[in-house]
Amino acid sequence: MRTPRTKRGRCASPEILSVRLAPHVVLEANPSGELVTRFQSHSFSLGKFSARIADRAQKLHSGLQFSSFASGRDKEFHLLIRRLAGHGLTEYHLGHPRNGEDLVVIEPQVSDYWPRTITIRDTDVLVLSRFAYMRRRGNEMVLESPRAGALFKICNPKIATALAIFSRPQQIRRLPRQDPFPWTKLLALLVDCEILFKLKTPNDSGLRLTEGDDNLVLWDFHDLLFHTRSTEGRHANPLGGLYSYARAISSPPAVRPSWPGKKIALSKFSAEQSEIISPFARLLRQRHSTRNFDDQRPITLEELSLFLDGTARILSEGTSKLGFGDNGPSITYASRPYPSAGACYELELYIAVDKCEDLARGFYHYEASEHALVPIEARSSQLEAMLMRAAFAMGAPAVPQILITVAARFARVSWKYSAIAYELILKDVGALMQTFYLTATDMGLGGCAIGIVNIDLFAKMTGIEFHVEGPVGQFAIGRGIRSETGPPLL
Repeated sequence: MRTPRTKRGRCASPEILSVRLAPHVVLEANPSGELVTRFQSHSFSLGKFSARIADRAQKLHSGLQFSSFASGRDKEFHLLIRRLAGHGLTEYHLGHPRNGEDLVVIEPQVSDYWPRTITIRDTDVLVLSRFAYMRRRGNEMVLESPRAGALFKICNPKIATALAIFSRPQQIRRLPRQDPFPWTKLLALLVDCEILFKLKTPNDSGLRLTEGDDNLVLWDFHDLLFHTRSTEGRHANPLGGLYSYARAISSPPAVRPSWPGKKIALSKFSAEQSEIISPFARLLRQRHSTRNFDDQRPITLEELSLFLDGTARILSEGTSKLGFGDNGPSITYASRPYPSAGACYELELYIAVDKCEDLARGFYHYEASEHALVPIEARSSQLEAMLMRAAFAMGAPAVPQILITVAARFARVSWKYSAIAYELILKDVGALMQTFYLTATDMGLGGCAIGIVNIDLFAKMTGIEFHVEGPVGQFAIGRGIRSETGPPLL
């Protein structure tokens, strides 16, 4: 039995989309009219709202129909929902209006996710993205994608089964009617999140070349997933040094237990046993992470220039013909001071400046070929957020004087390497970080590698999509406080 058809498209689905506060969130109103959210050990103010809005907001614990405020006619309530959503404190439920059963729960993964109504017509052909996947999370089944702004918790197993049909392109008018599958609304939400996508022609097979631009074509599934889930900005999972397993498993020892067998002592050959230690060996041993910087004596533009010249400037350029015959493609190279997989040199440097003598506070790109800085017009609030996140990640009392974001032009590596592209990029980042550390130590500056970087914030500051060019590391540099010493980081 097929679903009814109309000239304009499919009939409206009876399922209702509602918005609720996330289960761990409490919303309270102060006598002054200020609304405050509390979750775990955190709390913050959403601002002052009228008594009417405060009363209506309490209904968010049980849920409000999304269509009742999504239009924005009630501007004050719409503002409140947007603020809650911007902090990841809401979720969206698609369910039956008759029995209140949830079919799907939509959990935002990016701060600006907002469900959009995508028109789905009978003639549309949809297929699952090759980046979409379903997995077990605790006792739940979730559908997600590294491209999606939200994940979908599947509450009814029939829905999970029905979605499998989209492993091949399906025209909407030919879909079987499967109660309780909410075809129209759910398909629209999945298209909005790029978990499903529309094919331009009915005969399209929906394979790699169909989905997205050339840069997306070059991504393997596991690489894009690794990139988005091991950085901040495109998922809502716990992140960083949380010691998540400290109560379950003992810490592995710092030194590996010795292998059995007779040891061959090397100490008699060590440089420590002689009076001669090379300058390079001494530099390696002096290297350490600096998290506190002397803002009374900020780094100078001249020092920053010397640092970049010694670590990242392009030294030479060339072109090589690939071995595919006389008409085969060629590839250009631009070597730099650090090693790079396949000489791809895909890494780019973006400089966030808080304090630097002779250089204005702002956001810059380092042009390695011309040894120059080019300003980027980013919002001051975004610059501040980037610097503050770096300070938090380092556990530092203040923002760094200079924050270098290392971004990768992913296609430079994936155009050549299959299955190992992202792995090679991270190895290149490690080589560059060591180069940063040693150069900073040699110059008498302080530096600190940072393991967390927000790829969504960077995309907003540069206007570059996260899969085209995105951050893979950060490094803080400046004039360290002289008395500081500490263990190396990373």
